[in-house]
Amino acid sequence: MADPKDYRPSNIPEHPGVYRFFNKADKVIYVGKAKNLKNRLSNYFQSNLATKTNRMVHEAVRVDWTIVSTELEALALEFSWIKQYQPKYNVQFKDDKSYPYLALSLNDEFPMIFITRKDKRPGLKYFGPYTNAWALRNTFEVLLKVFPVRSCSSSNFSRAQRSKRQCLLGDIGKCAAPCVGWISKEDHLALAHRLDDFMESGMENIVPKLHEEMQDAASREDFERAARLRDQIESFEKAQKSTQGNFSDDLDGDFIAIYQDGFHAAGSIFSMHRGSVKGSRSWIVDQEMVLEGQDVVSALLYSIYGTGAISVPHNIYINSEPENVEQIELYLASLGGTKTEIKVPQRGEKAELLDTVKRNAQYSLIQYLSKRANDVAISGKALTEIQEILDLENTPLRIECFDISNISGTSVVASMVVFEDGMAKKSEYRRFIINTDEGFDDTRAMHQVITRRLKRLLDDRKESDAEVAELGGKPSKFSYAPHLIVVDGGLPQVNAAKRALDELGITDIALCGLAKRLEEVWLPGAKDPLILPRSSEGLYLLQRLRDEAHRFAITFHRSRRSKIMLESVLDEVPQLGQARRKALLERYGSVAAIRKASAEDIAATPGIGEKIAELIVTQLGLMSTQKIDMQTGEIMEANS
Repeated sequence: MADPKDYRPSNIPEHPGVYRFFNKADKVIYVGKAKNLKNRLSNYFQSNLATKTNRMVHEAVRVDWTIVSTELEALALEFSWIKQYQPKYNVQFKDDKSYPYLALSLNDEFPMIFITRKDKRPGLKYFGPYTNAWALRNTFEVLLKVFPVRSCSSSNFSRAQRSKRQCLLGDIGKCAAPCVGWISKEDHLALAHRLDDFMESGMENIVPKLHEEMQDAASREDFERAARLRDQIESFEKAQKSTQGNFSDDLDGDFIAIYQDGFHAAGSIFSMHRGSVKGSRSWIVDQEMVLEGQDVVSALLYSIYGTGAISVPHNIYINSEPENVEQIELYLASLGGTKTEIKVPQRGEKAELLDTVKRNAQYSLIQYLSKRANDVAISGKALTEIQEILDLENTPLRIECFDISNISGTSVVASMVVFEDGMAKKSEYRRFIINTDEGFDDTRAMHQVITRRLKRLLDDRKESDAEVAELGGKPSKFSYAPHLIVVDGGLPQVNAAKRALDELGITDIALCGLAKRLEEVWLPGAKDPLILPRSSEGLYLLQRLRDEAHRFAITFHRSRRSKIMLESVLDEVPQLGQARRKALLERYGSVAAIRKASAEDIAATPGIGEKIAELIVTQLGLMSTQKIDMQTGEIMEANS
């Protein structure tokens, strides 16, 4: 890798401009803009750079720049170069679909209408693009009923001309069948031009015109044509209703939202026209090489509008304002040819709609991450990365992760989750109640749970070996040793787990910890943590392990805390021993349920007679005037 000092430029101008970093293959790897080139570029040659920025400047071998007059020119040039060079360290948005268009071949002898995603070709008239393919197909079906222009391929059209037999579209009324002379070439061309005029007008006045034609046909007693026009009107109105939501008619423009979850993000767009959702789409942020601090919102706006795929509206509503919003507005206005405003609604219907758009982005991200988590190839890559980063001899096919959960040292529990081949194996999850007789701290709890798990491992190994030898049985699940143990925490928790391993003489199990604050990976006795790239599949797998262990521990802790609170309340009732408390718990499950029950109903519980039932009702009635701390279970006097 290159040393940035070797190519650090001097005499950098103090003007607005755009700069490019090149690697040794002379390929652009990053494009940026600056209000002051000297100030901005000097920051790349400091010693305390963020991880990805540091990697980028070491991969680069030179940097150049272009001076422009204004920040707006810098923004336009930056986006132009990003589109041209596709630099790997710039924010990119993944989307494997191209936008569909409606195309009309007016120059053909028999014009044809069709849907296409291919690049534009001369001789065709395009309408769109449409961000929602379903809405386009629905519109296409209605258009063929109203304007039955030929939509078949050239080969099918020629075959019908030779056989003198129309295709199915002609039979069902979705084609005027010029191939068999149902309509003349001139009339078919006129029909295609009517369709063109209709599309150019924005499909605004189709229903009133069709009503006029239907009335005219009926007055001329052309009832067959009037019935056909009536069916076309119904089809068009049905298509319109299918894309309308319960929104006000004044909702117009594009609604864009970004959802971020840790180091992952997704964006979605709803294109609204007079209260109807005309299209929607989602993107996933490609974070593999994204430099820290980049403006993801601006990059999303560029991905949507910068390629010219869809037109720029007058109003753009977004849930997070981009940097240099005024320059972005001017840039988008230059693309669309009209003034564009970017707004961040705080309340009302627009804000509520943005919440819906954000939920779409969230579910798109969930689907993407779920697909990635279940991808065998990605899981294999993640395990290989972990093996290389931790310098393990073998791939960690079985990983166990431990987490501690408590509130102020009460109801302390631990969880163990198991991943095999990068996938969760929930049948082997385990829960532990931590003994706090000797006091509590997080490291002592971690030492205890690791010791208990590994003692069970050693005991089960001995029992399983003897059983397998004598009876040919199957080893118990606990006798399978993990290749790697991950603990939720930093160096203190890792050292506590390491102490447990050493005390039991176990040396063939690897160990690491994942700290929440900066997602640092700690090894036993290390002075400094390992910092994995934020796009690392190995880091993502460790995060999934840690989050799953935390979820499992929290769930167990809540259920145990609720049970302890219930038992502590029943302890206050005279003549209510352990067996009777257990019977009440099994029948009612909560104090609230017992409090709602009558004395007669409580007396029907096994072991509970009428006298004790009356005591329970009286005691719980007294306690209803008291206040309970729902976190600790402590009973306090209610404030008067």
